[in-house]
Amino acid sequence: MKTRINLFLLAFLSPFFLLAQNAEARGIDERINDAFTPFSEWWVGVVLHAFPGTKGLFGLEDGIPTIIFILVFGALFFTIYFGFINVRRFPLAINVVRGKYDELEGHSVEAQTMVNIDGGDIVDTIRDESKDGEVSHFQALATAVSGTVGNGNIAGVALAIAIGGPGATFWMIICGLIGMSTKFVECTLGVKFRDVDEDGTVYGGPMYYLSRGLKERGFGTLGMALAAIFALFCVLASFGGGNAAQSNQAAMQLVDQFGMSGGGARTIIGIVIALLVGVIIIGGIKRIASVTEKIVPFMALMYILACLYIIIINFGKVDDAFGQIFGQAFSMKAGIGGLIGVLITGFRRAAFSNEAGAGSASIAHSAVKTKYAASEGLVALLEPFIDTVVICTMTALVIIIFNHGGAEFAYGGDGSGAVIIDGQSLEGAGITAAAFGEYIPFSGPFLTLAVVLFALSTMISWSYYGLQSWMYLFGRNKWADISYKVLFLIFIVIGAAGDMSAVWGFSDAMILALVFPNMIGLVLLYPYVKEELNRYLSAIKAGS
Repeated sequence: MKTRINLFLLAFLSPFFLLAQNAEARGIDERINDAFTPFSEWWVGVVLHAFPGTKGLFGLEDGIPTIIFILVFGALFFTIYFGFINVRRFPLAINVVRGKYDELEGHSVEAQTMVNIDGGDIVDTIRDESKDGEVSHFQALATAVSGTVGNGNIAGVALAIAIGGPGATFWMIICGLIGMSTKFVECTLGVKFRDVDEDGTVYGGPMYYLSRGLKERGFGTLGMALAAIFALFCVLASFGGGNAAQSNQAAMQLVDQFGMSGGGARTIIGIVIALLVGVIIIGGIKRIASVTEKIVPFMALMYILACLYIIIINFGKVDDAFGQIFGQAFSMKAGIGGLIGVLITGFRRAAFSNEAGAGSASIAHSAVKTKYAASEGLVALLEPFIDTVVICTMTALVIIIFNHGGAEFAYGGDGSGAVIIDGQSLEGAGITAAAFGEYIPFSGPFLTLAVVLFALSTMISWSYYGLQSWMYLFGRNKWADISYKVLFLIFIVIGAAGDMSAVWGFSDAMILALVFPNMIGLVLLYPYVKEELNRYLSAIKAGS
C-alpha cells in the first residue's frame, strides 16, 4: 500500500515539478487558461447545438439546445408513465433510507423472474442479491448526493439568477421535480445490471445497463457503442464538472477570502486540494462512502441553517421573492424569446446541479447492498429534491432577498453572469458570498468553508464515477487505477487556475453530453424498471 501511494504521488507531482522549473509562478494561471479555453469553446458548441429550426425563433439567436428537449420530454414521460412516482412514492423513499425495510432486504433467496445474460451465460438466476454490494442505502445516497450537491448549488444558482433573473429559479425547481423520476429509472437500472467481481467489488452504471440491458433487448451492437460513448464522456465529465468547476470555485473563494495575489496563487491552491483529494480516493468506494456520509449531512445542514437564518430575518421580503420567482418565470416583458431564454437558463443550471438524465449517480447507487433494484431507485429520487428543490431554492431566495428591488445589481447584465456589486465585478460564488456577507457577520470564512467542503465532496464522488468508466474502457487493473487518478488530480489544478467562463462552459457541456447516450438507453429499458418496481412493492406488501 505504501509503495502504491508513493508511486501515485510521484506520478501526480512530476508534471508540476517540470512546470515550476520552466515557468515563473506569475502567469501560470493565464497560460493554463489560454490553452484550455479554445477546447472548451469548441466542445460547448458541439454539445449545446441548436435543435433544427430553432435558431432565430422568437428572437433566440442561438436557438434552443437539443439537450433541453431531451431532458424535459424524457423526464415528463417517466413522470407520467410511473404515475408521478416522484410525489406518490416520496414517503416510501424516505422509509427505505431510514432502514424501515432493511429486514426485507435480508430475506431468503428467491427465484428471479428477470435474468441478466452476459456472454451467453445466464447469471443471477437464483441467488441472494443482498449479499452483493459494498455500501448501505444511506451511504450510496450520501455518495451520490455529494456528487450532485456541489458548487452548482452556490455558484451555479447565482449564475442562473444573474443571467436569467429570479424566474430561472422556477424552472430549476420544475427540472428538479420531474428529474426525480428520471433519476429513479436510471438508478434502478444501475443496480439491476451491475457486475460484481469475485472479491465483491461492484461495477455498475450506464456502461453496464446500456451494454447488458440493450443486449437483452436485441440491440447488442448499439448497446456496446452507447456504453463506450458514455464511458468516454463520463471520464471527461469527471475532469470537468466533477473537479475542474469545483476546484475553480474553491480556489477563487480562498483567494478572495485571504487576499492572495500573484499569478500562481490559484495553481498552488489547486495542488493542495488535489493532494487532499488524492489521499481520500486511493481507498475506493468504501472510504469515499465513509467520508461522504459524514461530510454531506454536515455541510448540507450547515448551509441550510445559514440560508434559513437569512430568510427568517428577512421574512417580510420572502413573499415578494417568491412573487418574482413565479411572476418572472412567465413574464412576457421580453417577449416569448425572453421567456424561453429564462427557461433554458433554469434547466441548464438545474441539469448541471442534479445530473438527472446524465446517469452518473447510478454508478454510486449500483454499489448498494440490496436484492431489490427498485429500492435503490426510490432512494435515488430523493437526490434532485434535496439538491435542486431544497438547497438551490434556498440559495436563490437569499440572493433575491439581497437584491430586493434590484438594489445591488441588474439582472441579465451582459449575459456572462458577472455583475457589479459595490463597484466590484463578481460572478458565481462571489455573488452568493456578497449576499451572505450582508446578513451574517464574518460570513466570509463560513461560506469559504462551505464552498471548499462542497467542492471536496463532489470531487471525491466524481473520481469514483470517472474511475469506473475508465476501467470499463481500459480494464480493471492497478495501472488503469493509477493513471486515471493522476489525470483526475491534474485537472483539479487546471480547474483551479482556469478562467470562470472557460471552466463552467466546459463543465456544463461535459455533464450534459452524458444525456445523449444515457437517455437512449432509458427509453429502451424502462419496461425493466416497471417490473422491478412491481417486484419490490409486492415484497413490501407480502412482508407487511
